[in-house]
Amino acid sequence: MTRPLAVVDTADPLACLAALRDALDGIGPAVLFRGGGVNPVHTAPLTVDERVALVVETSGTTGRPKRVALSAEAVRASATASESALGGPGQWLLALPVQYIAGSNVLARSLSAGSTPLPVPAGRLSAARVLEAVAAMDDPVRYTALVPAQLSRLVDEAEADDALRRALAGFSRILVGGQATPAPLIERATSLGWHLTRTYGSSETCGGVVYDGVPVGQTTVRITDGRVELGGPTLAEGYLDDPERTASTFVEHDGQRWYRTDDAGELVDGVLRVTGRIDDTIVTGGLKVRLGDVERIVREQPGLADAVVVAGHHPEWGEVPVVVTTTRPDLESLRRAVGAAMPPEARPDRILTVDAVPLLPSGKPDRLALARRAATGH
Repeated sequence: MTRPLAVVDTADPLACLAALRDALDGIGPAVLFRGGGVNPVHTAPLTVDERVALVVETSGTTGRPKRVALSAEAVRASATASESALGGPGQWLLALPVQYIAGSNVLARSLSAGSTPLPVPAGRLSAARVLEAVAAMDDPVRYTALVPAQLSRLVDEAEADDALRRALAGFSRILVGGQATPAPLIERATSLGWHLTRTYGSSETCGGVVYDGVPVGQTTVRITDGRVELGGPTLAEGYLDDPERTASTFVEHDGQRWYRTDDAGELVDGVLRVTGRIDDTIVTGGLKVRLGDVERIVREQPGLADAVVVAGHHPEWGEVPVVVTTTRPDLESLRRAVGAAMPPEARPDRILTVDAVPLLPSGKPDRLALARRAATGH
């Protein structure tokens, strides 16, 4: 059995809210949100399996595009788990694009809470736009979700704007996810009185299912050969029209279904620590270096919260770590900082300074574009 799939423009987030509500209730078609005007060049199936309520298109940071199919049960389980972890329902400030799972989740959580989300006015996230939206909120229990790049921008502004500082300090919780958040940025935000929770998950798990290292709801976590795997009722049905990828990504073990992430990690006393990407290991001079570990140390240095570490070519060593950043740090100082925590081969070989770190629409760094720039040197 199948049901229709509607492609919905995200220009009106409240119209998206209504479309998602009808999709979850089964009285409307399944929905696929697209931003920036619905582009007819990009096709989508006319129908999907009847269990599917929401389809999320994602390019990922290192792979080919995919369409993640989520059931109504998964979307609702995600919203319920989040509400329970946060301590109850509240009103949401929508600061993320609806076409990405973090934005869709704000809509789903609002539906679960019976409240209306307040979208931040369109345009670059700024103090003025956030304050305009916050002024319209009428529930004292307030939440929002951000990616680290947005948090960094708001922290920069709030350190000079007391109205923004106080407004966000009034939120019961600010979820931050989508990628690793540098520890210095967390410290700056908490020093402003903001209540942060770091989330971990993906479109395949209907968004964040691990809060500050602890699984929420009925989520389960295991480590298999160093790889993080996630289980529970929020897992996607699979990928549309890609059974091979679905079979390799979603596996069954002892009667339970698991999503195999591309992340390496470890569990310590039940708390998950993500240590990097499975596929981010390079071989330099015959020795393995995990770029995620290098990036974590680099981002902890002053002024480098937005830095990205990618692989670059070296005529003698083969692959080497290259730091891409909008600033001009001292290379030797950076090499000493990395060398103090990691083996010598992990020290960055060079720094590429750019006007802006290219981002995917989801707010994550476009690592493929950065790797190409590192390869050409500009």
